[in-house]
Amino acid sequence: IILLQSGNFYRPFSVFSVLTLTLLAMLVVATFVWNLLVLLTILRVRTFHRVPHNLVASMAISDVMVAALVMPLSLVHELNGRLWKLGRVLCQVWISFDVLCCTASIWNVTAIALDRYWSITRHLEYTLKTRKRISNVMIALTWLLSSVISLSPLFGWGETYSEEGMECQVSQEPSYTIFSTFGAFYLPLCVVLFVYWKIYKAAKFRIGSCKTNTITPMAEVIEVKETSRQPQMVFTVRHATVTFQTDGDTWREQKEKKAALMVGILIGVFVLCWIPFFLTELIIPLCHCDIPPIWKSIFLWLGYSNSFFNPLIYTAFNKNYNNALRNLFSRQR
Repeated sequence: IILLQSGNFYRPFSVFSVLTLTLLAMLVVATFVWNLLVLLTILRVRTFHRVPHNLVASMAISDVMVAALVMPLSLVHELNGRLWKLGRVLCQVWISFDVLCCTASIWNVTAIALDRYWSITRHLEYTLKTRKRISNVMIALTWLLSSVISLSPLFGWGETYSEEGMECQVSQEPSYTIFSTFGAFYLPLCVVLFVYWKIYKAAKFRIGSCKTNTITPMAEVIEVKETSRQPQMVFTVRHATVTFQTDGDTWREQKEKKAALMVGILIGVFVLCWIPFFLTELIIPLCHCDIPPIWKSIFLWLGYSNSFFNPLIYTAFNKNYNNALRNLFSRQR
């Protein structure tokens, strides 16, 4: 790619840069398509119109919005050397959707983890009716909190656009930085880590307690006494203990193990994708320091990639989704 500026030829894009931007464009398309397929599957299959698929649908909506409304403009931002040339209004719209969709995606992961935790540890009290009510409340709170965090700068809490420096970024006001990073990442991070620790403890306890089962039946000694009317049976109770070893896991134990593994991978990928970005977002405005732009880009796109991994992880551990996706493609043929 050769450009002319002030009579001099120069090459602003190396082969590596072109390959990187091509991969980022492919990531945008793949994120959009994969999450859209999950949404179409949920809409077309009637059995998915219930809990916990409403939580998955909410997550897929937030991730589709990341791919459709946030990542393309971020790619344009990268093409322009991280300079914003599209004006104040579009900058504010982009930043608002960026914070809204990414925060919603993170809290949707948290809601799925909480739903799995309660279904594993409290499956008797956590009935379908209760589960539906709680999941709807979690979805509403997710989008409400995300909206509050994303729209606050529009009402004067910091500035997102600098015309002189041609900069467009999340508000660097220290008070907003603390509020937004804790509300969008550090609080849900604490919740999901606590939830997975409890799931792991519950699974470990059940595996240990279910391997050996003890039954204590009542042995009977019968004595017969003659009376004037009819014989009476008098029972003397003695205890006998029978212990047996179970072979393999029950269906419920296998389901709980699979759910715990899925939640663990979902949480692990979420932490790895977002923690570099949110660490820098919290530290830089507070210490008034800076990092090279290339690292800002890497951390930002690593966070965006979480929206690509979310549907992959969830569908990989759910045979119903795999079958529904196959049926969706077979019908199209």
